[in-house]
Amino acid sequence: MRTENDIFSYRADLGMGKDDQREVAGYSVEALDGGIGKIDEATYEVGSSSIVVDTGPWIFGKKVVLPAGVIDRIDREDETVYVHRTKEQIKNAPLLAETVTEDDERYRGELRDYYGEGGAGWNDPPPRP
Repeated sequence: MRTENDIFSYRADLGMGKDDQREVAGYSVEALDGGIGKIDEATYEVGSSSIVVDTGPWIFGKKVVLPAGVIDRIDREDETVYVHRTKEQIKNAPLLAETVTEDDERYRGELRDYYGEGGAGWNDPPPRP
């Protein structure tokens, strides 16, 4: 059972815990319906973890922050992170502006509201195997 606090936490089975975290910067990111870009950076703080994705030309070179809780799986061999959201849901998420950082509490609240319980993709079917 997911809770609102889980949205900024990596699932235990992803191998991103304190003792076994492995860098994912540079990995490709795949939404449920296709590629969205590459990971520019990742954060690993307990309860506030996320990835910053450079979308390139897909949404005009913007960067988006995806809370760790939307990650479905990580394929280390192919260097790809799969997220349980559609491209449209990600495109409509609060964008990371030049004047805002992913650590900004107001921005994190917007992300929590958007991706968290009752938000974009929360009640969609379970992630693919």
